Amino acid sequence: MPPDNASAAVGASGEDSHPGTPGEEQFALAAELLALLGDRTRLTLLHALAGQEADVTTLTEVCGAARPAVSQHLARLRLAGLVSTRKEGRRVVYSLRDGHLRRVVDEALNLADHRLSDRPAHD
Repeated sequence: MPPDNASAAVGASGEDSHPGTPGEEQFALAAELLALLGDRTRLTLLHALAGQEADVTTLTEVCGAARPAVSQHLARLRLAGLVSTRKEGRRVVYSLRDGHLRRVVDEALNLADHRLSDRPAHD
């Protein structure tokens, strides 16, 4: 009996994998998302949000950029659907939308760590 769709999407490691060959829409959207991650400030913001929710003041301190720049980066991430916001009094608190993004950020930083330390990357 062929596997159902849910089990077909799980790879040998037990983690989700993309079923079948990605189409043009998936490649286009993935490239768009990776381009957003290609900015050092946005990557720093996403890494900070992977650990906990934060407001603009906290994120400005974490990444060392000017507050207006941080606000603009957060707006782009919010419009792309990568971060969520909620109001806490007058403060706007940001958080990551899902665990997939957290894993992508972690893997990018792990790859950078391996490259900087001349250690071979592993699966």
